[in-house]
Amino acid sequence: MSQLTHKGRVVLVSGAGNGIGAAITERFCQAGATVALLDINEAQVKSKAEELRAKGYSVAWATANVADFDQCEQAYNALVAEVGPIDTLINNAGISPKTDGLPMPIWKMDPKEWTGVVDVNLNGAFNLARLASPSMVENKFGRIINMSSVAAKAYLPLVAAHYSATKAALIGFTRHLAGELGQYGITVNALAPGRIETPMLKMVAPEVNQEAVDNTALGRLGAPEEVAHMACYLTSDESAFITGQVVDVAGGWLMT
Repeated sequence: MSQLTHKGRVVLVSGAGNGIGAAITERFCQAGATVALLDINEAQVKSKAEELRAKGYSVAWATANVADFDQCEQAYNALVAEVGPIDTLINNAGISPKTDGLPMPIWKMDPKEWTGVVDVNLNGAFNLARLASPSMVENKFGRIINMSSVAAKAYLPLVAAHYSATKAALIGFTRHLAGELGQYGITVNALAPGRIETPMLKMVAPEVNQEAVDNTALGRLGAPEEVAHMACYLTSDESAFITGQVVDVAGGWLMT
């Protein structure tokens, strides 16, 4: 394991209850950070926090729908009161709805489904960045990671238009924040995972995931921990001169 250290850091991870988010929380704990876990699913986030505490890590947890600014603000303030100012934000929460295991085509999509995905995937990132950035600006230090996807860069039939659109928007959001916040010592980068072995994969048929494997240079699915390692690196002192970038963690699924 890398010897990257985040001792003294306070990290907020959204969508921390399972999958990539859970792996990221554990990786930052291993690196010595205090980690605040945020998720809409109380049972999952509480269970993950208790698991980490049992290992001796310093964590706090709260629930909120990231699409709701008021809920985010209440949860954020409670977490800061418990662990202190957030200096590292991982905007990981996201959804990709399926119907009978398939993405909904645009001509059949309910506008409420479109709005719901935009609210979580894009507005959720804004809500938390809006809350975390004032103290980062004040302290002249901060790290933000936004979770995009390879679906932001090319057509992938595994997901619907709302998912691709929001993940592409997060790239623009990342680059703008990198430019806007850089003068305050804040770096902002995005990760673009490929097909990662998480509960979300079970929403589609096995042959769909196999097709993704077949189109991946390394010939396998990714592990959540592999995304977590990159999140840890891009928020470390070793990467202090990297900002406004989108890093694929996709095993060569999409190479541009």
